[in-house]
Amino acid sequence: MSRYTPDLKICNHTLKKFSELCKKICITLNINKQDIRKLTTEQIKTWLSEHGEQGFRAKQISEWLWKKSARSFDEMTNLSLKTRELLKENFEIRPVSVYKKQVSNDKTIKSGFKLFDGNLVEGVLIPADDRMTACVSSQVGCSLTCKFCATGYMDRKRNLDAAEIYDQVVLIKQQAEEHYSQPLTNIVYMGMGEPLLNYANTLESVKYITSPDGLGWSPKRITVSTAGIAKMIKKLGDDEVKFNLALSLHAANDEKRNEIMPINESNSLKNLAEALQYFYKKTGNRITFEYIVFYGFNDTLQDAKELWEFTKKVPSKVNIIEYNPIAEANYKNTDPETLDKFAGFLEGRGVNVQVRRSRGKDIDAACGQLAIKEVEM
Repeated sequence: MSRYTPDLKICNHTLKKFSELCKKICITLNINKQDIRKLTTEQIKTWLSEHGEQGFRAKQISEWLWKKSARSFDEMTNLSLKTRELLKENFEIRPVSVYKKQVSNDKTIKSGFKLFDGNLVEGVLIPADDRMTACVSSQVGCSLTCKFCATGYMDRKRNLDAAEIYDQVVLIKQQAEEHYSQPLTNIVYMGMGEPLLNYANTLESVKYITSPDGLGWSPKRITVSTAGIAKMIKKLGDDEVKFNLALSLHAANDEKRNEIMPINESNSLKNLAEALQYFYKKTGNRITFEYIVFYGFNDTLQDAKELWEFTKKVPSKVNIIEYNPIAEANYKNTDPETLDKFAGFLEGRGVNVQVRRSRGKDIDAACGQLAIKEVEM
């Protein structure tokens, strides 16, 4: 009986060829490639050193990613071709792109942003007076089911990572410059999702936007809006954040707030007041209360009185917001006369009040209207 003895040299050669083929397939399909924007500068430095590259290149790479907002390694022209090819073989950049753009009659621009995995979110450029404001999303969908908000009727698919939030700012900034020849002046985290349920990525995105090694913005030009997660508001205080905090209040008694915002059932007004007081004590940042005035629901002088009482719990100001009807809910905006009386009651008691008129209603870009309609996008 004969016995077959394999040629080890041929086997090793075949194995090597197979390994090279697998590597090429992985590179082509972006399998096993890491998103380089998830690494810190120090981690990039360590990786470069392990692969025979000079460590100081890490700072150059980080500057391209966060200061110059590079969308590909080919843009990093102060790196050698060899270094760029090495980066391309092992890493990827997952830039957000504009999938669809709509321009409102009032010059508001709503963008559908496509993420690397095909998910979509929306962001808005809001031109108003001497301000150019970017409204960005923090989640794909939302889990809070606020009854008046279109996003609340969507499923929450996932959190956005810090780079995806950062990219929205960069793209909206470019729109402000290209369409209106004006710089972006403000950023609000008031798009799709609840930022404080994506806490780490929200704060990391703020870091890249405000850092001298990033976009270099003042945190005072950034506002993060929450539906009211008491323990996370306290955590913001512990982290001594510098940006502004806005609370979507919309009712200053628990019964009404429970009806329109189910999150209030586990985050009562009493608990929220305590959290806001803690936040103010830690940061010294005045709170903004956002209050949509719904016709026949929260627009009486009694409602205004309850709001006034709540504003006394912490240094604050009030933004009264026009409601923008959505197909999923029956709420309506209050009439102008009632709105004026409501605002006048607060102003007469020393409350700093601003009435925010809706922008972008004709393209569903106004407050509470953001919801991806895949058929249209």
